Amino acid sequence: MATDRRVSRVAAQIKREVSQILLDGIKDDRVGIGMVSITDVDVSGDLQHAKIFVSIYGTEEARRETMEGLKSATGYVRSSLGQRVRLRRTPEVVFLEDRSLERGDKMLNLLNELSQNRKPDEEEFSDYGEEE
Repeated sequence: MATDRRVSRVAAQIKREVSQILLDGIKDDRVGIGMVSITDVDVSGDLQHAKIFVSIYGTEEARRETMEGLKSATGYVRSSLGQRVRLRRTPEVVFLEDRSLERGDKMLNLLNELSQNRKPDEEEFSDYGEEE
């Protein structure tokens, strides 16, 4: 088993290299439909498996097609990763869609909506919190 520090270093390196592979190497048109960014890489303790979390901007159709393109390019990504990263065994790669940015944006919009609806009420209670 690798140390936690080594696992995090390998994860960071995989993130950098796969980002470059997505920019330069993949020729599949489906991957270019939605704008893809890698949000996180989770590497197992034995460095044999890597979950790559991607955020895809675009319509639902573009997201679906982009994920299909990424899944079909998994073998190419793994072999390119093996050439770029010096490990005994290249980890198995799995792409997973990360919708946390979308959920965070939705939460911020709801919070902004709540704060706008509260502003008239705050004027009524603003002098209760003041000390003399």
